[in-house]
Amino acid sequence: MCRLFTIASFFFLFGLFAQVNTVQTVYFEFDKYSLKDSQIKALISLVNSIQLSQFEAIQLYGYCDDRGSDYYNDKLSINRVATVQKILLSNGITQNKIFICDGRGRVIIDKDTVKNLEKTRDKNRRVELIFIKNTTYTTFPVNPKVGDLIVLNQITFDMGSSILSFKAKKELDKIFEILKNHKTLRFEIKGHVCCTSNKFTDAIDEETQNRNLSVNRAKNVFNYFRSKGISPYRMTYKGYGNRFPLGKGDEFDRRVEFMITKL
Repeated sequence: MCRLFTIASFFFLFGLFAQVNTVQTVYFEFDKYSLKDSQIKALISLVNSIQLSQFEAIQLYGYCDDRGSDYYNDKLSINRVATVQKILLSNGITQNKIFICDGRGRVIIDKDTVKNLEKTRDKNRRVELIFIKNTTYTTFPVNPKVGDLIVLNQITFDMGSSILSFKAKKELDKIFEILKNHKTLRFEIKGHVCCTSNKFTDAIDEETQNRNLSVNRAKNVFNYFRSKGISPYRMTYKGYGNRFPLGKGDEFDRRVEFMITKL
C-alpha cells in the first residue's frame, strides 16, 4: 500500500505542475476516494494559484482502474469526483463554476498487451479537472482545443421552439464535415433560452409543454448529429436555461453552443 501511495503522489504532483492550467489530474489509491493531507494541500495550492476570472467553468471527470464490477466502479468514480468537488467548494470555487461532475467508472485495458500493468492502473485511478478558458469563437476553429466555446449565430430558434430550422441544419451540416476530420474530438452541446421570468430558470417547450426548452434544443442538435453518423459517445448535451445571456438581444439567446471537452 505504501508503494501505491508513493506512485499516486508522484503522478498527482506531476499532473499539477507539468501542465498549463488547462487539464489537471488528481490520483487516488486503489479502492479509495479519499485523499491524503499532502494531496489536499497541493490541490488547494493549485486553486489559490489560478486566476479564476480567466476561466468560464471547471469540469470534473472521475475514473477507476479495470478491477471490479461496473456498478461498483461507477459509484467509486462518482465519489472521487465528489471528494474533489468538496475541496474546491471549500476553497473559494463557487458552485456555478463547476459545470460538470461526471463519474465515468472503469477504464478498460487489455492486460495482455499493457507493458506496465500496475503503473497503468495507478494512472487510471484519477479525477481530471478541466479548466475551461474564456475563449469564444463564432466559427468552428480549424485547430480546436479543449475549452473552446463556439457560438454560431446561424443556430438559433423561434420563440418557445426546439425545432431546428433549415438555416440551422445547414450550419450543422458544415460542422458535421469538420467533425469527420476530427474523429477523436468530443464536445458538449449547450442549450439556452431567453425571456423567462425570474421565477424560472428554463422555458416551456411548445412541442412538449414541459419546462425544459434549453435541454430539448441541445438534445435535438445531439440527435441531428447522431442521425448523420456522429457517435453518441463523442457528444453530451445539457440545458443551461436562461443563466447565460449574451447581451445582444433575445434572438441570440435562443441558441445552442458547442464546448470542446476532449481531443
